Amino acid sequence: MSTSPGRRPLPARPSWRPVVMGVVNVTPDSFSDGGQWLDPDAAVQRGMLLLAEGADVLDVGGESTRPGATRPVETEELRRVIPVITALADAGATVSVDTMRTPVAEAAVRAGASIVNDVSGGLADPQMAALVAGLGVGFIAMHWRGHSVDMQRRARYDDVVRDVMAELGSRRDELLAAGIHPDSLVLDPGLGFAKLPEHNWRLLAHLGELESLGHRVLVGASRKTFLGTVGRTEAEGPRTMDDRDVATAATSVLCARAGVWGLRVHDVRSTIDALQVLDAWERAR
Repeated sequence: MSTSPGRRPLPARPSWRPVVMGVVNVTPDSFSDGGQWLDPDAAVQRGMLLLAEGADVLDVGGESTRPGATRPVETEELRRVIPVITALADAGATVSVDTMRTPVAEAAVRAGASIVNDVSGGLADPQMAALVAGLGVGFIAMHWRGHSVDMQRRARYDDVVRDVMAELGSRRDELLAAGIHPDSLVLDPGLGFAKLPEHNWRLLAHLGELESLGHRVLVGASRKTFLGTVGRTEAEGPRTMDDRDVATAATSVLCARAGVWGLRVHDVRSTIDALQVLDAWERAR
């Protein structure tokens, strides 16, 4: 893939599996592991472990986007993520920053990040697209209908696949018009963001249609509630977070077979193991 001067290419999809993005949440309130890696040294150690387990990219975020979450102030988000990004990038990791704020994205890129992962697709901060275009870094744009505090109120669709494709397609056009290079853009259907379980499953079953938008696709299903409820009665309730990694790995295999570019996961080892099984099976056919 050709690149223009000053533009940083996205990691290439390995021949046998998608790019695996390991999650490093530097937050006290993330839905899966809030508080576990809030200390910068602990977050760096976590990132290095994920690299050793096979992660291609480390996604460092300082703002929880779980349903109902409130936003930290900008200075706090910067305090959480910049030391971690600096240390991981200095260690040779490919780092993405999970942020909706232009100042955080800019500081993260200066610290060594080469991808901006914006769950709002640039809608939360109207200056984001121009910044990313000027920096020449990768940009992951997720389907988004509003901030976490009330996003589930917006989980209304006539046809979720058609509606998400239309909204992501419109956002893609705006991002390209702002100067983001087509080869730098990744689209994310936003599982769990203004989506009910049935919406998530429909999107997973129709990933090929999302890829028809002409860009790489990243899927972030890891440990989300809709996976935790599979095979469970209402009385039993969802599985615990750590007990959702098998379901996550199975979903990773389905996404790999659909040809997605990337998978964002909390437990890298189980996803890599599952993808190795898929590769062995496909090579034996």
